[in-house]
Formats: sequence, C-alpha cells, structure tokens
Amino acid sequence: MLRVLPSPSPSFGDPMPFASLGLPAPVLRGVRAAGYQTPTPVQQKAIPIVLEGVDLVAAAQTGSGKTAAFVLPILTKMLDRPHALRALVLAPTRELAAQIETAARDLARFTRLRVGVVYGGVNIGPQERMLRGEGVDLLVATPGRLLDLQGRQSVALDDVEFLVLDEADRMVDMGFAPDLKRILRLLPRDRQTMMFSATMPPALNDVAREALVDPVRLDLAPATRTVAGITQAVYPVPRGLKTDLLDELLRRTDTRGVIVFARTKRGADRLARQLEKRGHSVAPLHGDRTQSQRERALRDLKRGRIEVLVATDIASRGIDVSDLSHVINFDVPVTPEDYVHRIGRTARAEATGDAFTLMAHEEERDLKAIERFIGKSILRVSIPDFDYKKAPTPQEHGASGHGGRGSGGRGGRGGGGGGRSAPRPAAPLPSDPVHGRKPRRSSRGGGRRM
Repeated sequence: MLRVLPSPSPSFGDPMPFASLGLPAPVLRGVRAAGYQTPTPVQQKAIPIVLEGVDLVAAAQTGSGKTAAFVLPILTKMLDRPHALRALVLAPTRELAAQIETAARDLARFTRLRVGVVYGGVNIGPQERMLRGEGVDLLVATPGRLLDLQGRQSVALDDVEFLVLDEADRMVDMGFAPDLKRILRLLPRDRQTMMFSATMPPALNDVAREALVDPVRLDLAPATRTVAGITQAVYPVPRGLKTDLLDELLRRTDTRGVIVFARTKRGADRLARQLEKRGHSVAPLHGDRTQSQRERALRDLKRGRIEVLVATDIASRGIDVSDLSHVINFDVPVTPEDYVHRIGRTARAEATGDAFTLMAHEEERDLKAIERFIGKSILRVSIPDFDYKKAPTPQEHGASGHGGRGSGGRGGRGGGGGGRSAPRPAAPLPSDPVHGRKPRRSSRGGGRRM
C-alpha cells in the first residue's frame, strides 16, 4: 500500500533547525561545517520518515537538497554500527555519483564512517583496492560498475541495510532497468529502500513495486512544474542561424557561467569548436570525454576559467554549480522531462537563473509538448537588430545536435566569425530577458582546450 504525504504549502513559516530532526551531534557538526543552515522542504519531510525505518518514494525538484535528505538519516542510523558496507546509493552518471560522494563525505567528516564511490570510465584497480582494503560503510555507485566489481568478487552486498535509487527515472531512461533488477536480487530482502527523483513518470511504478515495500510517497515536485526562480524564454530562429544567435546571446548577456545543451556528442563537439573560434572560452562535456576531461571541464566552469560548457543530457543531472546563471538549449529537448532537468541546472537552492531555448520551425511541436507538460506557455523573444533573414554562415547547419546531418560536413569546421561587426546594443522589451546590459567580454584565458 502506497501512503501519500501531502505536499507542504509554498510558505513554510519559520524553518525548523536541523537539531529538531533527531540528528546526533557528530552529524550535526558535519551539517554546520558543510554550511547548511536550515533544512529545505524535502529535508524537513524526508529525514524523519527515513529515521522511522520505512521505505520512501520522494519526488523533489532538482537542486532541492535531495542528497542530504537521504545521507543525513542514513549516517545517523549507521553511526554506532560495526564497519561494513551497509548503505548503497545508485546513481545514473559518473558526475552525479561523484557529487553525492563528495556531499556524503563532507557530512560524515566528524564520524568514523567511511564513504566511497565507484563508476565506470576509470581504472577499476584502485576501486577494487579501496573495497578490499579498509572497505566503506556507504558506497555510491553507477549500476554497471557495481556489477563489474561484484562479478570480480571485489564487493559483497550481503550486509546492505539501506538502498537509495537516486534519479531512478533517469536510470530507467538510460537502459539500466535490467542492471537494477540484477542488483536488487543481490541485496538482502530485509532492507530499507529510498527512491529519490526529480520526476516520477508512470514507467517507474514497475521499478518501485519490485524495490519497495509499503512505501511512503512524498511529492514535493509535481512533474508539470519547473523551479520558480527560473526565467524561461524561447528564441525562434532558422536552424542555420542558431550558432550566430547563440554567439549574439553570449555577447549581449551578462553571464556568470553558462551550460549550452546539444542533442548529440558530435553536435556538442562541433558547437564547442565554433564558439571557441568566435572568441568564447568553452569546453565540451559528454560521454565520450575521459573522466579526467569531464572533471576538468566542471572544475574550470566552477572556477570561472571557462565561460561556456557545451554538454549533452549526460550533464542535465549531477552537475552542481552553485553560481550558474544561464542554461541554453541549443536544441529543443525531445522529451519534456529532459527540459525540466536541463533548466534545473540553474536557480539551484532557491536562487534565480535564466533558461533560453533556441527553436527552429521544425522543433515547434516538441516545444509545445514541453509547454503542455509544465502547464504554461513560454515567452517568445527576438534579439533587436539581429538579422534573422541573412544567409547562414558556411558549414553552420551541422552545428545542431542532430547527428551531424545538414550541410556542415563531417568536420563541422567553420563559422569563425572573422570580420563580424560588434553587436549593437539595443533596449529590449520590458518583458524580455535582458540582452543590453553590457556586451560579454571575449575570454581567451585558460581552459579553452581540453
């Protein structure tokens, strides 16, 4: 039987302190050291439920504090237990797994509990030595690498008491459902299971039935609602002019860090090269990049060494950049859920941010599906003085992330932007996102090449 807790009202009044949630002193010290001040709504609701020992299905918005909502009560329940692998957190991507491990390690710093992470794309040897040596109490893992280690008899799951499926909908979307079922069969039946996700589509019901027993459902993020602090806008533009328009947006908009989403890995690489030729400091991020390249790209974005990260949907979850001012969809996402997760990279932790989408005419149907999903129409905007009727820059067509189709050729080189006149600032309409505050300075500093 699924028990549903009502969502909190938009106004929580005076937030309760973490100490009132039943967390012990060593965990509270970690909370304070990590800079947490008051619990978020999902933390206020979820922590007491997990401490009670019941299974939980929680839908919460991206950036709402989901990680601490399950890490803190798990640390509390393991605090005085003998060392063993008792908590397993599964995540769909390397980035998200690393982010969870960092947060858990910070929160556990004043305890004796050991935290580790394993994921693919890197040498398995050090991970085996970590697990076979001192071992860990809480392990964060991607499903494929966990099964690799289990098959090599490097990890035993017999003592697992707590299982967390984070971004479970994304794991199903990425084809991990068979791996999840294999892992569930390897775990003790007598365990507590928590499923956290930003959306809870119907397809997850089958996974939930296998993984959970009489769970409480906590719905803090209706699937048709985006984060309130995000200003959304759509820029209709011919496909061949998308790169020109993106360049103009980056120059006219005052940004503090931008993620541009492309649909394919080849499209992301091509767009990154074209933006770099136009004077922007940029790095690509997708599944074909090595782990060290991906970590460097994220680190450079956080430190301001690069202006733009061009990414595929691998980055729409698991990137936690606190001061990210803009998300730009170079391609309209095929699924509305991906749109919600992409734009959720900005306006983290109740901050504000802008989400722009460049829409070619043939993408209008996908955009209307997104609008139906989020329950509102998105403002259409044009840039003053931008020539929407000019001929596309040579080889510009292939820059979109649709598998390289179009006249861009295989290399996708071009669009150098030499001889372009400086953009002419123009006052935007009052309801439009601001593009005339000041031109963005070209940044040719470190981090341009990876």
